[in-house]
Amino acid sequence: MSSQITASGQRYDQEIIDIVDYVQNYEITSDLAYQTAWNCFIDTLGCGFEALEYEACTKLLGPVVEGICVANGVKVPGTHYVLDPIQAAFNIGTMIRWLDFNDTWLAAEWGHPSDNLGAILATADWLSRTTHKKITIKDVLTAMIKAHEIQGCIALENSFNKVGLDHVILVKVASTAVVAQLMGLTREQILAAVSLAWVDGQSLRTYRHFPNAGSRKSWAAGDATSRAVRLALIAKTGEMGYPSALTAKTWGFYDVSFTGKAFTFQRPYGSYVMENILFKISFPAEFHSQTAVEAAMTLQAAMVTAGKTAADIRRVTIRTHEACIRIIDKKGALNNPADRDHCIQYMVAVPLIFGRLTARDYEDSIAVDPRIDALREKIFCVEDSSFTADYHDPEKRSIANALTIEFNDGSVLGEEVVEYPIGHARRRVAGIPLLIEKYKVNLARVFDSQKQAKILDLSMDYERLCATPVNEFMDLMAL
Repeated sequence: MSSQITASGQRYDQEIIDIVDYVQNYEITSDLAYQTAWNCFIDTLGCGFEALEYEACTKLLGPVVEGICVANGVKVPGTHYVLDPIQAAFNIGTMIRWLDFNDTWLAAEWGHPSDNLGAILATADWLSRTTHKKITIKDVLTAMIKAHEIQGCIALENSFNKVGLDHVILVKVASTAVVAQLMGLTREQILAAVSLAWVDGQSLRTYRHFPNAGSRKSWAAGDATSRAVRLALIAKTGEMGYPSALTAKTWGFYDVSFTGKAFTFQRPYGSYVMENILFKISFPAEFHSQTAVEAAMTLQAAMVTAGKTAADIRRVTIRTHEACIRIIDKKGALNNPADRDHCIQYMVAVPLIFGRLTARDYEDSIAVDPRIDALREKIFCVEDSSFTADYHDPEKRSIANALTIEFNDGSVLGEEVVEYPIGHARRRVAGIPLLIEKYKVNLARVFDSQKQAKILDLSMDYERLCATPVNEFMDLMAL
């Protein structure tokens, strides 16, 4: 069949049209959105640098076939790799997501909108090196804000996890839209590209849950971003789109994958998501547990003062919200780091024992400590309906947890309540200096002191960073 044949006169689904109208026509005017995107940009790159310390991640990086180097290709930050934009998107997306330490969005569907940076940065660098487009970091920040908004606004009211699909479907859709716009595709081509993303096969969420929890959850976003770049490039050739990809009876996404229900929307696309994004600053932990871990750290310090240890604990009660219970309330064996960083009992037990929670604490060398599993069995979650309501309230968006420790001698410590984690918009002023320190630590994992200083000098100068051509920035970030 000729690629020129289209469904004559068929109008695209309104949901697809709205995405394309937004990426093509909406002007971001929010200073808060741009400032937050700046913070998000450096934090996301830093998360990728930390991931380079883990062989489980680095074994997946590089070209598809060993030894291939692409002329005028994308430079993968923190590495020597020069790749085509599709594989570069996989590399960057995998790095930044690997340790579950980049930003988070919590709603009916959960996700990590900075995952989209894999596609955005790869596409922007490639275009900067191979075309006359003058793409700057400001353009990257704009694309990030729009990708965040598409992913986050769809997620507000629509739960993909409840039908067994992984949230990276939204990474693929959002990334496809914004990179198609960066590539300069026509309106018809962007419509086609977004429809192709909805038609595409979608990831099952099983790799995030018992009994199949595993490391694919750490590279699923990289896979989604690379697929987005591929679909945009396919659409660029003039390949036809599928106007009723969502709504077609029997064969469309709604009927096949969403129990026949159409999406609902809380708000139009703007810059709300970036302005309210959650940063993971203190702990590399699934976000529904962040406040629980913070509370555990506070209580552990009180235990030390009182001369008590984890061996003295009879029971720990976590008063929490429904989403936390549904996702990370786990009993039984935990088979790998991917299993452990999605278990609230594990993420509370470690700080109560050691007074810390780092990415290394999910590895086998720490998990074999018998004290962890012994304490996990004493930790119980109970839902507080008010916590659940505040979690869904768009004016609050809390992620509350409250911990109480009962000891063998009958004494009680707590209740320690934390409603908003340090990376929440309501604690942004306190959080940003810590986020910058996190970035500095992550730069030091990869670069020598001279290059660290040069990168940091540029990264902290907002105006100069925004004006920097993407290819020059990526040259600086490469080894």
